[in-house]
Amino acid sequence: MSGGAESESALFRFSEEVRDALDHELPVVALESNVVAHGFKAPENIDVAHAVEQAVRAGGAVPATIAIVDRQVLIGTSEDDLLRLATGTAAAKVTSRDIAVALARPTLGATSISATMALAHRAGITTVASAGLGGVHRGAETSMDISSDLTELARTDLIVVCAGVKKILDAGRTLEFLETQATPVIGYRHLPFPAFYCRESGHDTQVRIDDPREVADIARLHRRFAGSGSILVTTPIPTESALDSAEIEAAIQQALAEAQEQGITGPKVTTFVLRAVDAATGGAAAAANRAVLISTARAAADIEVARAHSADPARGALDAV
Repeated sequence: MSGGAESESALFRFSEEVRDALDHELPVVALESNVVAHGFKAPENIDVAHAVEQAVRAGGAVPATIAIVDRQVLIGTSEDDLLRLATGTAAAKVTSRDIAVALARPTLGATSISATMALAHRAGITTVASAGLGGVHRGAETSMDISSDLTELARTDLIVVCAGVKKILDAGRTLEFLETQATPVIGYRHLPFPAFYCRESGHDTQVRIDDPREVADIARLHRRFAGSGSILVTTPIPTESALDSAEIEAAIQQALAEAQEQGITGPKVTTFVLRAVDAATGGAAAAANRAVLISTARAAADIEVARAHSADPARGALDAV
């Protein structure tokens, strides 16, 4: 191995379980760590992290929560790592843009979806599970506020499983953006494109596929075309945990009006609106968030197990690490 390769591989620290699974081409599902650091308050965030990892295990795959700790990328976190992320106050949200900066400093970094995608791809993991994908923001025609999650899909070769985009985003324009960059959007056992807390956004996915083996086959065939990027697979929140779409939209519109009155602009608008929606649901949003994370983890495990058992398993760039 050359000096450059040694330097690169030194940046990655695999848990023994994940390393063994990758070495033996067993199914592995990558998970973001931002939900642990910023998605829930302690100690609920640890409980949620455990529940999501257990959902992956129950589906027959190995969970690999990804984070950046002490200038290393962790591919699979220990209990101590999770506790640091869950209880620390200095964990930075890391997008794909921030990876190099986070690694150059003694940063505790919680990976967003885009960073998780980028790092999972480098580590040789094929399937990523998340809750809600970042998308095109309302008003993006003037603000140009478009999540790096979407462009990361075009740069990586993955199966990304999520519950669509949050209702505060523009689902229609998000789907148009994905079509422009030739990202397949598969509805797993559900044709409508979901809206995170809500089962439908008012738009449809490209096609509904019920069999995880067929999803894996589509990913395998898509991968054969150079520069084809990832496929996006959506699965909705369970019916019993879903929130009322009209109620959420009303809360969003009221929050947007209040933000305008208060002169709140830029990225702060999203945070303001999310908090307003959480308040309007009386805490139901937090329960829905947990339900989404678990349901997407289950779906991702189903698909990853099918992919791993296929005739053409994918390998990543760090096979030799």
